[in-house]
Amino acid sequence: MTSPASPSAAGLRWGILGPGGIARAFAGDLRTAGLDLAAVGSRRLESAADFAGRFDIARAHGSYEDLVADPDVDIVYIATPHPMHAANALLALEAGKHVLIEKPFTINAAEAAAVRDAAAERGLLAMEAMWTRYLPHMVRIREIVASGVLGELRALTADHTQRITSDPLHRINALELGGGALLDLGIYPISFAWDILGAPLSVAASARLGETGADTEVATIMAHESGALSTTISASRAAGPNTAAIIGTDARLEIARVWYTATSFRVVSHDGTILEDYVSEIEGRGMQFQALAAERYIADGSNDSDILPIDETVAIMSTLDEIRELVGVRYPGEE
Repeated sequence: MTSPASPSAAGLRWGILGPGGIARAFAGDLRTAGLDLAAVGSRRLESAADFAGRFDIARAHGSYEDLVADPDVDIVYIATPHPMHAANALLALEAGKHVLIEKPFTINAAEAAAVRDAAAERGLLAMEAMWTRYLPHMVRIREIVASGVLGELRALTADHTQRITSDPLHRINALELGGGALLDLGIYPISFAWDILGAPLSVAASARLGETGADTEVATIMAHESGALSTTISASRAAGPNTAAIIGTDARLEIARVWYTATSFRVVSHDGTILEDYVSEIEGRGMQFQALAAERYIADGSNDSDILPIDETVAIMSTLDEIRELVGVRYPGEE
């Protein structure tokens, strides 16, 4: 077992594993925040070199093994398709690197638990890159909920609906790539419901499956311990409002389009009075906030998120497993 890497005096040195579209957004936000982006790794050196040139990264590696072996990398951002997350994360953890893993964390709860346990065994951070939870407007929303100004929470609703493609070869429709609206899009509102209302006591779900067997639309109703209900809709072939609301007995909180990005919200009293009107003002897309949080957790020695603890990540994967079981979606290799 390799010992954890030692961060530089200036902070953690980041490596990116998988230079795809989401990695480009993340790299741009790392640069916006002035964080140390030290290396990138791809299965093809040409891809890594092109990415490195675009973001002024010193080292490009032509394999994931070379990236995680780089002594000048402390933490690896896993940005491959989600069926590869567990194997890629375990590779980095075995090399002594902390990991920030794109959502969904893995394909299922069993894989998520394996990554969690491997990180704990080595004293390393394994954190889900659910970047929405770290955005300033979400931090403020949790403060408002905790203050009690909404009264007793009765309901939460959120959608993540996009018109992507019906191409059966696209990853959103390919079961071998973890395709389906739920894991790619629905994880946002499901995680949001967990964040605000806690673990569901019961889950009901319905879905439409596409030609490949992947879900194209999924709707859920969950009952939570307080008695509050949450409803979510995710879709990959039709674009909806992408808004969210938390409804209490005294007031409601309405999050504007697009709710899971840096956006605005307002708190409206039961009589229509505007109690707060929040407008988000940040640089970049906002993915830097999760990276800054990861650096804090490692610096303070906790190696776990106080916003999305690793045990909660694993439990949310269990909820996603339950929803897939209800709607009949199973991935290759799952028992």
